[in-house]
Amino acid sequence: MPHVRDIPTLTEKKLLSLEKKANLIRQDLLQMLETAGSGHSAGPLGLADIFTALYFHVLDHDPKKPMWKDRDRLLLSCGHVAPIRYATMAHAGYFPKSELKTLRKFGSKLQGHPEYLMMPALESTSGPLGDGSPQSAGMAYIGKKEGAPWHVYCIMSDGELEAGITWEAAMFAGKHALHNLTWIIDRNNIQIDGYTEDIMPLEPLRDKFEAFNFEVVEIDGHNIREFVDACEYSKSVWERPVVIIAHTIPGRGVDFMEFDFKWHGVPPGSGPEDKYKKPNQLNEALKELRTLGGKIESESE
Repeated sequence: MPHVRDIPTLTEKKLLSLEKKANLIRQDLLQMLETAGSGHSAGPLGLADIFTALYFHVLDHDPKKPMWKDRDRLLLSCGHVAPIRYATMAHAGYFPKSELKTLRKFGSKLQGHPEYLMMPALESTSGPLGDGSPQSAGMAYIGKKEGAPWHVYCIMSDGELEAGITWEAAMFAGKHALHNLTWIIDRNNIQIDGYTEDIMPLEPLRDKFEAFNFEVVEIDGHNIREFVDACEYSKSVWERPVVIIAHTIPGRGVDFMEFDFKWHGVPPGSGPEDKYKKPNQLNEALKELRTLGGKIESESE
């Protein structure tokens, strides 16, 4: 049996630091999106807690050696939420935070969808939804064959589960009992045209994955402790792959974006004006994040 690397104990002090870090990353995310003038807001905001937990606690990785052969592999199948990965990687030390302003610019490492050749440690190029699941299953298959110490994580949107390739990959992963594979589903219930259950219902989602021989864990995707516990549990399962269904709120942290699919694919400054005019959207969003929705005084006040 290959050695399985343990995830460090999550102390209350570390948990608080992760929660604060996620809030800062959300602020950088919105500023880079507004500067770019295009990009997705809802999904990235909803995934900030998960990406923060991964890069600052769960993953075994080294920003100074991004292609270290024994690193854990993290694939992003839903490439349109790449800005939250970029913002988190900048905070983790993969590149200077100043580069976040180059999002979606010609020649930038930070393209609208991740480009494997543009930046180390992205693991894959992602654009067409659904590609991450077979890529991650293939990596995990090789890792299991070689007895590698690394674990494979793949973040997927719920909307992309409408793609048949996902379920082909699930059959493969289940057949080969890829215990070194963890899929993380961003279950925010929206896609660009509306709500998933209106467009192409996914439920009963848990039952579907169990039928494909996956171990299923459902969590609150904004509860960092729950997420870390789920990742720890996934490493203890040796008979099958694991899928973490993370229930998240699209637009998390910004009241006028939360649960609204119209914010799926637009940045602040270009969104619906039902509450704030376009020129005021970024400042109002940042104000909410800096004060946690008015629960604390802004640092600038």
